[in-house]
Amino acid sequence: MRTVEIGANDAGQRLDKFLSKKFKNMPKALMYKYIRTKHIKLNGKKCDISAKLQAGDILTMYIKDEFFEPVKDDYDFLKAPVKLDIIYEDKNILLLNKKPGLIVHPDENYHFDSLIARVQHYLYDKGEYDPKDEQSFAPALVNRIDRNTGGIVIAAKTAEALRVLNQKLKDRELEKLYLCTAVGIFKKKEALLIDYLEKNEKQNRVYISNKPTPNSKTIKTKYRVLAEKDQFSLLEVDLLTGRTHQIRAHLAYIGHPLLGDGKYGKNEINRKMGYKWQALYSYKLIFKFTTPAGSLDYLNGMSFTAPDVWFTDFFSKTQN
Repeated sequence: MRTVEIGANDAGQRLDKFLSKKFKNMPKALMYKYIRTKHIKLNGKKCDISAKLQAGDILTMYIKDEFFEPVKDDYDFLKAPVKLDIIYEDKNILLLNKKPGLIVHPDENYHFDSLIARVQHYLYDKGEYDPKDEQSFAPALVNRIDRNTGGIVIAAKTAEALRVLNQKLKDRELEKLYLCTAVGIFKKKEALLIDYLEKNEKQNRVYISNKPTPNSKTIKTKYRVLAEKDQFSLLEVDLLTGRTHQIRAHLAYIGHPLLGDGKYGKNEINRKMGYKWQALYSYKLIFKFTTPAGSLDYLNGMSFTAPDVWFTDFFSKTQN
């Protein structure tokens, strides 16, 4: 028999979700059987799989020792470099300026370096995160940015911050603005584009049309021209819907692909200009809460801007 006390970072989640995270090698069918047969009790009583855990709750477990994984000290995230461009930090969150070329989460080509691994390494060195002290939580990213795109990424240090900000992102109470360089001069200097996007998983690309199809989703992209030089335009873009590759594909659809975009753009122009990455940056984040945010209410109304967006210098140089 073993007991587990629920901490602050474990509270607020269903019992079965917590158990799935803590006992990764336990089959779900067996987990449900343990709960049904009272081999797992909550505060000494029989419990339901959907029971919401609270800080201070005690789980009593009569389960095999093999499911309690030994604690290891050679964590993979310690192999990642502690190299972060921090825009803002407090006890709950980190705002990071991710540069193009860095993945945010491990993929099939992962070699121990990703933004989340760097965050966990950084917090481990600061003494703010140690897997040995956690049962179901690890610092996590709230939003994602493609490898070849740069911009502001939010990292949550606590489970409560992660829950709140995930919901705020879903409810569109976090405003994210983008900068990009598009090929060509726009006739309309400001517009709202509304079309339809269909994703092809096998090709890892999307297709845009002006009419809906059975598998398409509506997309809304609002842009504003900030500067022009030669045959290029600097835009500020507001995504009113957040679909895969939306900005890149939508602007390419209207004849203005992003400079440096090898998938939806024009490679001959990219090579001529020497752009290795697509000129797209999530450069501004505004917390615009319209509903309570609990311990994160203090963030409401705060705005953050990424410094030195790499492709904007082109427009500040002397005109040819």
